[in-house]
Amino acid sequence: MPYQTILVDREEGVVTLTLNRPEKLNSLDPQILDEAAEAIQELNDDDETKVLIITGAGRAFCSGADLTAPVLGNDTTVPDISRRTRTEPFARFGRVMKGLANFAKPSIAAVNGIAAGGGLAIALICDIRIASEDARFSAIWVRRGRGADCGTSFYLPRLVGVAKALELMWTGDIIHAKEAERIGLVRSVVPPENLMNEAREFALRLARGPSVAIELMKRMVYDGLKANDFSSQLSHEDFAHYVARLTEDWQEGTNSFIEKREPRFTGR
Repeated sequence: MPYQTILVDREEGVVTLTLNRPEKLNSLDPQILDEAAEAIQELNDDDETKVLIITGAGRAFCSGADLTAPVLGNDTTVPDISRRTRTEPFARFGRVMKGLANFAKPSIAAVNGIAAGGGLAIALICDIRIASEDARFSAIWVRRGRGADCGTSFYLPRLVGVAKALELMWTGDIIHAKEAERIGLVRSVVPPENLMNEAREFALRLARGPSVAIELMKRMVYDGLKANDFSSQLSHEDFAHYVARLTEDWQEGTNSFIEKREPRFTGR
């Protein structure tokens, strides 16, 4: 479907979703939330999509909720809202965040500028974060007299630890890219002009891998974080091992080892 507030580009199994409201620092109004939710669902169902990169147009990644919009993204009283959206926690925000949290393939946030509020949440929910030297991060809700939302209280402590997560949420401080790297919030920091090349290079490496095994490993890791039980995790690993063994990539991995060559994975 044609989009007005996001851009979707495809390259060799890597899809780049760009939040495209640069004049509003890619803030989240109902339209961009609806379009992002639909695109994420479509890409999750598309076998040709191997890896998702999310970034922002212009000088921001995403500045969070658009508080100047006539209708806010969590407003369930508007007459045209769908039943599906009305029943989600945080309504339109909930659809995007839950869609990302349930996204089966690897997801990478290429953070090019400010990532605040809901924008921070989007970056946190992605599996990997790569930051430009211009990137900044803020759990800004407390500055508006609000509590953290969009899943931040779930993901942030798991990434940076409880004490640091509480500090960031209690103060709303803006931290720069190097500090984000130091505390483990981002994988790496690169010059602004190298950001998308770095993200695409890593994404293409994953896209050329055995997609079934990669997606099973993602599921195992997140299920393990939720379950926090060793026996349950062994069961997840056993199931993943069985499913991966039935794939062409499993056989290709074995054959390439025996033949002493690099594997040529197809994602099947």
